[in-house]
Amino acid sequence: MSVTTQWIEIDSAEGKFGAYLAIPHTLNGPGIVLIQEIFGVNEHIRSVAEQYAADGYVVLAPDLFWREGKRIELSYDQAGWTRAVELMNATDIVKAQKDIELTIDALKALPNHDGGVASIGYCFGGLLSYLTAANGLVDVAIAYYGGGIQNQLDRADDIQVPLLLQFGEKDSHISLDNVELIAQRLDDNDNVEIIVYPDAEHGFNCSHRDSYNQRAAAEAHGNTLIFLGMEMPNGD
Repeated sequence: MSVTTQWIEIDSAEGKFGAYLAIPHTLNGPGIVLIQEIFGVNEHIRSVAEQYAADGYVVLAPDLFWREGKRIELSYDQAGWTRAVELMNATDIVKAQKDIELTIDALKALPNHDGGVASIGYCFGGLLSYLTAANGLVDVAIAYYGGGIQNQLDRADDIQVPLLLQFGEKDSHISLDNVELIAQRLDDNDNVEIIVYPDAEHGFNCSHRDSYNQRAAAEAHGNTLIFLGMEMPNGD
């Protein structure tokens, strides 16, 4: 399926921020708010947006680092990592969640949107997707290797929507002990599914990184589409 892309601007109380829009050509569909890694809405995140648009979803990826500089785009070398961590540490989580809420509103207002809205986040964005679910802002939430979720388990009881958490077995940033802690805390919540991919490192979905794992990425994409297909509300 062909995809149309563009940057749009979203109004906030602090000014305008950008969001990368990918829509399936000549087709309306349910929405996905795609939440970036700490490397910005870079080539990888834009390609993921286009992938889900090709799957039939209207995708909007907000630039969450806009207060530090618009459309910051980092690579995965040492300089990129250093700057990415600086930006993550400078990000106000509450403000980022508000930006995501405004992005959801903007997505729902698009003429191509028809149906529910999901959040899908990667790394830092995985944590924000989890919090988006806890805030009740979306119909479905998915997190890939969401760092720091284990530190936000006081929000676990707020999860009332379907939530899929996906981790790599050999993630050097998120230990299996932390995954088990998350699993134990969410064990009695029937809305939550957790999948751990064998031999997969942090960032296994990103083909621009040395940690890319093609099998895990393919399986996770398939599981994400199945989860969305089962849980996402249909349009008219």
